[in-house]
Amino acid sequence: MPAIQLTPAQRKDHRADAHHLDPVVHIGNDGLTDAVVREIDGALKAHGLIKVRVFSDEREARETMLRELAERLDAAPIQHIGKLLVLWRPLPPKEKVERDDRMPGPRTVKLVSFSKSGNHRATVKKVQVFGNQRVTAGGMIKRAKVRASSVKKKASD
Repeated sequence: MPAIQLTPAQRKDHRADAHHLDPVVHIGNDGLTDAVVREIDGALKAHGLIKVRVFSDEREARETMLRELAERLDAAPIQHIGKLLVLWRPLPPKEKVERDDRMPGPRTVKLVSFSKSGNHRATVKKVQVFGNQRVTAGGMIKRAKVRASSVKKKASD
């Protein structure tokens, strides 16, 4: 798999985004083992943009690691600065699972109570109403009743 090719402007944007990141994977004396590559692949799937710290003093070895990681993981090499390597790969789209048993979520309702004399301003109170609650005509919050239906109605449905 070839590495992703980016324009200089895109690379600059990713460098700026990676500035505040901490390294998530460390490469030790053993170099690029299969376990390290799997960890980097998992981090790229989770985050998209990662920093990798290499504990090696040879610059050529670090450059080779950056190129090899980009090729093996189908990622874009963003930056090699000191002992840090920055890699980017677009995040895979997440599958959204629709649940049938989902209940309605909470909603915010404004309760307005007017004063008995016409001289005062009405008071507005924001209240959070959950899925199993309802607002009565008097402004009270009550649990919604489960309506009991007859046995005959259930049999006809």
